[in-house]
Amino acid sequence: MTETIAGYGYGTAGRSPVTMKDLEELRASVLFGPQDEEALRLAGDVLEDQVEDVLDVWYGFVGANPHLLASFSTPGGQPVGEYLDRVRARFGQWILDTCRRPYDRQWLDYQHEMGRRHTSLGKNRTDAADAASHVSMRHVIALIYPITATVRPFLERKGHTPEQVEAMFQAWFKSVVLQIALWTRAYADVREW
Repeated sequence: MTETIAGYGYGTAGRSPVTMKDLEELRASVLFGPQDEEALRLAGDVLEDQVEDVLDVWYGFVGANPHLLASFSTPGGQPVGEYLDRVRARFGQWILDTCRRPYDRQWLDYQHEMGRRHTSLGKNRTDAADAASHVSMRHVIALIYPITATVRPFLERKGHTPEQVEAMFQAWFKSVVLQIALWTRAYADVREW
């Protein structure tokens, strides 16, 4: 799947200014440990054949909120279909990467790249899109909730015990918070991040 995704550059991103020590501290701050990594691997198996359905929910939410859709629209307010499609493919891979990639230096570097792609320094460059110049950081942070809450029904669909579903859900939630915290580095002054 990853070989055919336009603009997906896992393993080719420049070095993140975030250190592995910073990452370990953030992991501790969100209580993300080995049991969460295990639960995410299970979540990856559960979500793998549901990725498009998850994306339908997320895209429906974004499309129903003009202030969110504006990030994927021209300055005149027209959604850029090809851009939305390319981002969707990468977003689908992000779901699987969240569950399956080791949270190592290569992963950390790509987190910074994803954060950068939401800022005025990197937005639209990957796809040469004529869309809004950046995604407001406040919306990136606020999207933690819908990206987390809406995944639970998908985690429940494969007959796992309530305890397994809860473990997968909590691991997903922690990972999303961790990733968004890392993405904010691209927006923030180094002294205050």
